[in-house]
Parts: sequence; C-alpha cells; structure tokens
Amino acid sequence: MQGERSDSSGAQFLVTEVRVKLTDDPRNKLRAYCSVTIGDAFVVRDLKIIDGNKGPFVAMPSRKLADHCPKCHHKNHLRAAYCNQCGSRLDPERAPKDSRGRARLHADLAHPINSQTRIELHKAVVRAYAEEVEAAKTAGASYRPKSFDDFDVLSDMIDDEYLEELERRQEERERRRQQERGEHGLAAGG
Repeated sequence: MQGERSDSSGAQFLVTEVRVKLTDDPRNKLRAYCSVTIGDAFVVRDLKIIDGNKGPFVAMPSRKLADHCPKCHHKNHLRAAYCNQCGSRLDPERAPKDSRGRARLHADLAHPINSQTRIELHKAVVRAYAEEVEAAKTAGASYRPKSFDDFDVLSDMIDDEYLEELERRQEERERRRQQERGEHGLAAGG
C-alpha cells in the first residue's frame, strides 16, 4: 500500500507499507491494529482502526496519562479511583479536559502534524484495511493475518560503519572530557 505527498516546503510523506491485523470480535468497535512503514525507513506500530459513526477511524498509538497521588505521590492512571500504592481515594474529576469538556486520558505517541499528512495516512490505512477485510472474506477459514514479528528482527541493513563512527565519536568526546578535567585539576592545584 503506497501513498505520497509533498508539502510547500518540499518534504515528502510516503507510506510504503501498511500491515493490518483484524480483530476477532465483530461486536467490538476496534476492528484492527496496523503498522505503517514510512519511506521504507520508519515504522509506526499500534495504530487502531475503529468503527466510527462515519466509517473507519484511524487512532494513533497512545499512552495512558497519569498523575501522582496527593498523599503518597505514587503514579496512577487518571481513571484510577484509588491509589495503587496507599489505597487513598483519588478525585474522579482530576483529568485535564479538552476543548469539548471531555477528559484527556491518553496522549498520542506518534501523529501527523498537519491535516494533509493525516488525510494521506488515513487513506492509506483505510485502503489497506478494506483490502485485508476482502482477503479475509475470500480466504474464509484459511485466513491468516499478516505478522508484525519481522519488524523486531535486526536485519543485514544495519550499517556497521555508521555504528563504528558513532562509537568513535563517543570515545573522542570522553577523551576530551578527561583532558578538560585534568587541565582544571592542574589549574586548581597550581
């Protein structure tokens, strides 16, 4: 699945692959998880495809927001009614609100920063989702979802020269720091 766009600055957004894994429960509004590869170089995982009122909605990967217990300062999710550490009752209205007055319980980990990119990403993901739904219908009981596992395996594409250069630069910085410490020690002692 591919899509490309260029903005006024000349930057390009190119979705080179979308992998969709359908969920099992048809009663659930969460229809699938997906991963998106951008420019054959960067993968964003855990996008969710949710059955919305106006069709499929693409939700970005997110993390739960938390705050600290006023009594023991332990970190708790904003939906928690009681502290996980000391058991104190927590204010149920403590979550920050968005412009529509709804509690903000999650924060995006990755997301498009402009409307055009969001539209292109949405089109690529929904297109791949529709293709995966059709493939599942066609395959019937023999359907097997795509795997995300190969993203976890380091490949031969690792640039050893680049890694060696980073290590060399780090060693150089450490040598300079040691020299500066030695010079400061001589100046302070002399």
